[in-house]
Amino acid sequence: MPLRQLSDPDHLPALDPAYAHQRPALGLGPDDPAPRILLLYGSLRDRSFSRLCVEEAARLLQFFGCETRIFDPSTLPLPDQVAGDDHPAVHERRELSMWSDGHVWCSPERHGQVTGIMKTQIDHLPLNMGGMRPTQGRTLAVMQVSAGSQSFNSVNTLRVLGRWMRMVTMPNQSSVAKAFDEFDDAGRMNPSPYYDRIVDVMEELVRFTVLLRPYAAQLVDRYSERKEAGVPIDAATDLSSIAAS
Repeated sequence: MPLRQLSDPDHLPALDPAYAHQRPALGLGPDDPAPRILLLYGSLRDRSFSRLCVEEAARLLQFFGCETRIFDPSTLPLPDQVAGDDHPAVHERRELSMWSDGHVWCSPERHGQVTGIMKTQIDHLPLNMGGMRPTQGRTLAVMQVSAGSQSFNSVNTLRVLGRWMRMVTMPNQSSVAKAFDEFDDAGRMNPSPYYDRIVDVMEELVRFTVLLRPYAAQLVDRYSERKEAGVPIDAATDLSSIAAS
């Protein structure tokens, strides 16, 4: 199963608990069951900084009360490489998205853009899959890592992709410059403003996910799709006419 195991999930050496809400979405909506967040990274290097950032984000999300899963793209084929997309990693990728309430995407910047590994994971998600929509209405947080100075090319592209996949993308974002300087030998992120921004982004993701989750189906209910499916409005249950009168 292409899932990455998270080491030391409860160890947060860079987080100052005196300033951290363990339930950042308290009062915004029901947080039971726990928000389910799928995390994607965009590099297969042994010391992948996008993966290390995702792992830090997953630990924070668990601290905030979420259930997390990190997809390992190492066995994922290219789009259209396998007939009918009949490959275990493709099936798992789509099932994980259906399982999720929200996503975190983190890509390195390579030649001014997201990596092919990152784009491949998104390209394997159809907008419509047997009448089910694996991304529509879900929340999304975007992050990137760079080898040089701070840039926003990858997060900007991830925002475009998130909008295309009909996801609710967080206003905040994280871009870690000179990522090789931001992690210790054990792969843990050093205390820094870059780490603090990841905390901010994950707090925001939890809040938006809990806030929107009860209304997700209504928020993506579209006239054009009802018309195409031949599903008329039931006047007996439609409350919008009462609100408009």
